[in-house]
Amino acid sequence: MADAEPADGLWSWCAAGTVDPATARAAVSGALQRPVTTLEAASAGAVLCDVWHIGGDFPTQIDCYLTPGEIDEATIASAVSVRLGIDVLLPDDTLNPTRYVLAEPDGTLRAVHVDVAETDDGTECRHVRPCTGSDPECAAGPGCSRSRWRPAPTPGRPAAA
Repeated sequence: MADAEPADGLWSWCAAGTVDPATARAAVSGALQRPVTTLEAASAGAVLCDVWHIGGDFPTQIDCYLTPGEIDEATIASAVSVRLGIDVLLPDDTLNPTRYVLAEPDGTLRAVHVDVAETDDGTECRHVRPCTGSDPECAAGPGCSRSRWRPAPTPGRPAAA
């Protein structure tokens, strides 16, 4: 279909606190200004959104499918964080499995590291800490200094160029 909006695929986030699935979908819909529905009730042009709960400091898992390719994921995650009033974690642009972008309720986006544990229900995230470039996880994984989301400066260590 030549007139269809491009769909980029999957956004996979986790939110602090236990968020009702309908509330999470409403926040995504409001941020995108387009319909968002469950996987079971798919409709033409709607973003599909699956929401479930696991353990960890970010127990609400939010997976969005058929997301619009022309909209920046971090911008929407930030808007969802503001609408829900809670922190939201989204994957960053590195291949480091402990590095995420933290969207905060005030609209701030910053790089962080988390402790992750894979479970049958999804990835549990705990112990959020700023990505400083000197965190042991920065050395263990690729790309912290090459990311769009630069490590935060600390006393004695300037921001990455």
